[in-house]
Amino acid sequence: MQHLSALHSIALAITASLDLRLTFNVLLDAVVSQLGVDAAAVLMLEPDRQTLAYVAGRGFRSKGVERSRVRIGSGHAGLAALERRTVHVPDLRDSELASQRAQLWAAEGFVAHYAVPLIAKGEVQGVLEVFHHSPVNRDPAWLDFLETLATQAAIAMDNVRLFEGLQHSNVELNLAYDATLEGWARALELRDLETEGHTRRVTTRTLRLAQTMELGEEELVHIRRGALLHDIGKMGIPDRILLKAGPLGDGEWEIMRKHPAYAYEMLLPIAYLRPALDIPYCHHEKWDGTGYPRGLKGQEIPLAARIFAVVDVGMRCAPTGPTAKVGRKIQYGSILESRPVGILTRR
Repeated sequence: MQHLSALHSIALAITASLDLRLTFNVLLDAVVSQLGVDAAAVLMLEPDRQTLAYVAGRGFRSKGVERSRVRIGSGHAGLAALERRTVHVPDLRDSELASQRAQLWAAEGFVAHYAVPLIAKGEVQGVLEVFHHSPVNRDPAWLDFLETLATQAAIAMDNVRLFEGLQHSNVELNLAYDATLEGWARALELRDLETEGHTRRVTTRTLRLAQTMELGEEELVHIRRGALLHDIGKMGIPDRILLKAGPLGDGEWEIMRKHPAYAYEMLLPIAYLRPALDIPYCHHEKWDGTGYPRGLKGQEIPLAARIFAVVDVGMRCAPTGPTAKVGRKIQYGSILESRPVGILTRR
């Protein structure tokens, strides 16, 4: 019953937390108390170095063991990892297997030593070591319980590595998403040279304004994506209209005004871009309801689209050269003064 209770506590620690320190604390307490040994340590495999490194321990008098490392195949722990079997040394003083840590064990006064490989899903995760200050000869049930505890430690390590791998994959996936969006924006700029560099600049300044308004990190992510793709719908506009040198006729303007709807149709099927649709779909709406494509009015216009519109119009109308900074300040002021203060509020 005590063994079952200890296993249950370890299982709860594994499922409740991805903090290996917490799990190993529970595990090593069970190893020392339930198995009646004087000390125990968990070594984790470092695959790149092919070494075992100390990560947690109980019952050691000195700190030397915490700084020790064992190469795979070297010493009792390294042999257990290499051959994937439990190594039992009844008396370390008579052991013929050389060990880099032999002096540590002598200083600690250890005699009996067990090294159990930690294996999960066929992969060695590390080694569990137990020590005793006098020779011991345990029965098969004792050894079975030791190996069961080792299995629990291996599961905990595997869970953490899987989670860390998933996090790393998510980071790489997000970077790939962002690179793809930037590529789309650049493709549009190459098609319409008049807007070259504009997308990058307007995205940067839209984010600055959104941060000033203290929007949350998740909202900022969607605003960045929406700003990068604000004109993606122009991919559906014919060159004869998009690249026309002179003014557009009424019929041509009618086609040009469809680009926000084209953006909506292009991006809606992409699940991770749906929260970013507000800017591509609504950045040509106007506070007085005269914008397009839906004629939204006032606070019907999504906040992200309002923020972007202020920046976009300000940058397009601002002068360039030495007076550009002053010009932009005046332009932003005129835009805000010509509209109700509520244009950039959530309500």
